Amino acid sequence: MNTDENTEYAAEHAPRLHWSEHAPDVYKAMVRLDIAARQGLDPKLLELVKIRASQLNHCAFCLDMHTKDALAAGESVERIIQLSAWEESRHFYTEKELAAIELTEAITVLTDGFVPDEVYERAAKQFEEPELVRLIAAITVINAWNRFGVTARMTPGHYQPGQHQPGQHQ
Repeated sequence: MNTDENTEYAAEHAPRLHWSEHAPDVYKAMVRLDIAARQGLDPKLLELVKIRASQLNHCAFCLDMHTKDALAAGESVERIIQLSAWEESRHFYTEKELAAIELTEAITVLTDGFVPDEVYERAAKQFEEPELVRLIAAITVINAWNRFGVTARMTPGHYQPGQHQPGQHQ
């Protein structure tokens, strides 16, 4: 993380657990699922989905990773900034992106009940069925990565764009 030498920032926390080292088979299975889910999905749309789920799940490590990867893929700073307020900033996104973001929220926040029919139907109109299945899988996978990241308290700020191959986290 870049810091101003004259500014004193809070201390960086250490990870609680290096889970991928202790369960490499689980980590590798997650990577395989992530790679399979992303096939055929637009990389920028995929990063927007990963950022939005990570915002909702408060996963600082994944936010660090996916905002940097999105920028490296050519995504604009403005669209990334507006993502947390996408409902008020709809004009920044395509209808397909909006359907994906809305579906991401519904799948991520299942404590609200379920994925509403109207949310699913909007996504189904924007994505062919095989693409929709992969989008649902990609949303599911980033939610799982977020849960590992938050629980293990993975430290943000050190990720470099492209540091991990597609689908890989640490």
